[in-house]
Amino acid sequence: MAEVLFVVTSHAQLGATGKATGLWLEELAAPWYAVQDAGHLPTLASPQGGRVPVDPGSDQPGQTRPTSVERFLNDPEAMYMLDNARPLADMRWQEFEAFFLPGGHGVMWDLPDDTRLAQMLGAAADDGRIIAAVCHGPAGLVNVRRLDGAPLVAGRRVACFTDSEEAAVGLTDTVPFLLASKLASLGAVLSAGPDFQPHAVRDANLITGQNPASSEAAARLLVTALAEQATTLDQ
Repeated sequence: MAEVLFVVTSHAQLGATGKATGLWLEELAAPWYAVQDAGHLPTLASPQGGRVPVDPGSDQPGQTRPTSVERFLNDPEAMYMLDNARPLADMRWQEFEAFFLPGGHGVMWDLPDDTRLAQMLGAAADDGRIIAAVCHGPAGLVNVRRLDGAPLVAGRRVACFTDSEEAAVGLTDTVPFLLASKLASLGAVLSAGPDFQPHAVRDANLITGQNPASSEAAARLLVTALAEQATTLDQ
């Protein structure tokens, strides 16, 4: 059994628009249950800890919810964790075999500049731990450096919410930066499928997905990587 740390946003405001944002729920729920159903232990943390803001667009009244979201909302243990996330400062990277960064626009404002997160993921990556992220979640990777000072994403295949997808949802001028362009400027080799269609990619122990529809695909890659890791440790 591996322990997997899910790092989510604490940020609830969509720039200066006055609109609410936060975590996109499917991007947590789908990998959460993929990990749990494979026999691993998920844990939830955020920069500030406490109640995690959920983007209202990811759980609108009357909408057809993804199966994973429906399961999460009816899971008392999972909902308790969503209301009581552990502060990221309390986490030690050595306790986790893998890390998963779900998106939602909130992460664009708090995860990139979280020095604790950057240090944690840099050390974990250098130790061979698995780093995964989906949609806007890779925003949490932009300031992660390896021991040699190189960006974690440099020379690596990376998928994320594309600039054209950002334009399609009308938030190009709202987000603090365009995620795909930022990752490319750091040397990432962008891997993109059609807008809003499932697309995930694995480059060694770095796993990334493009958009909410890619959550399950990224989760499958994570579970596979965890199984490979366990096999290696058993040898």
